[in-house]
Amino acid sequence: MKSRTLSKKRMTGIFLFIIITAILLVVYGMFDAKNREQKVYKVILIPKTIDSTNGFWTSLISGAELGAEEFNMEIEVLGGKSEEDIQGQIACIEESIEKRPDVILAAPCSYSETSEALQKVVDSGIRLVLIDSVIDRDIASSVVATDNSRGGKELGEYARSLIDKDTPIGIVAHVKGSSTAIEREKGMREGLGQYESQVKDVVFCDSSYDKAYKETLEMLARYPDIGMIMGTNEYGAVGAARAVKESGLAGKVKVVGFDSSVEEIQLLEEGVFQGIIIQKPFNMGYLGIEQAANIMTGKRVEKNLDSGCKLINRNNMYEEENQRLLYPLTGQ
Repeated sequence: MKSRTLSKKRMTGIFLFIIITAILLVVYGMFDAKNREQKVYKVILIPKTIDSTNGFWTSLISGAELGAEEFNMEIEVLGGKSEEDIQGQIACIEESIEKRPDVILAAPCSYSETSEALQKVVDSGIRLVLIDSVIDRDIASSVVATDNSRGGKELGEYARSLIDKDTPIGIVAHVKGSSTAIEREKGMREGLGQYESQVKDVVFCDSSYDKAYKETLEMLARYPDIGMIMGTNEYGAVGAARAVKESGLAGKVKVVGFDSSVEEIQLLEEGVFQGIIIQKPFNMGYLGIEQAANIMTGKRVEKNLDSGCKLINRNNMYEEENQRLLYPLTGQ
């Protein structure tokens, strides 16, 4: 009887030990999760450039800063002097690695030339989120960008509706070798369909308004019968539109392009632009930070996240929804 009583006591003790241990583990897990959520994580954003004259990048940075505030993350922005300054961006990446942030958000200037530097980010244990552009390696935890091929195709289809089978076409692209330039041109050509063979010239402006203006003037001189010019980003589109306007060819030479700076919107209202593809850079920056926060707090992370785009022309630009896209105050 005494032996049986001791055995029951021992079993009861073991059972209570298991219950208490389980409760402690649950409480510790809840405390640890709460602690992780409250921790301030550091993120460094490396856009292609920090340029106060460029509506796309200023809006993207604003979106990222708002995201950092809402998700309780500390953010630092480092950028090169221009979108073609690949070595400058590589230096920013290397400097960022030395600062040991939790996450680096980068918009690579080159599809291939920044890959080694970004590989070092991952190899050093820092999480990587790519925004706007991609590289030739699948090493990022998440990619947040416009579907550039789809946007280019939509712009190409719209351009096709404005011309005929005899209209020569010119393209003013931004940085040769950047994934956005490659994907948008490919999409535009697909959207042009049977008119794709009418593309007579492709020039690169290295994301410079002045160079885009100069290259467009030279293109118009080489091909005086060009009837359509397509710009692949804000610099290329605005530079081309300025050249067309100042040459007295507004309306005669149709112009379409990407992005939505104040100047682009004004040129659309004037009829120099016939259509523009609006990206959502504020969304892109905000969502990039959201993915970074999700990575660090163990929440669901989207491997590829489309930040969205829309075609705007003079017929739909005054619609309420599109006005919010053209003039974002705190994002969409």
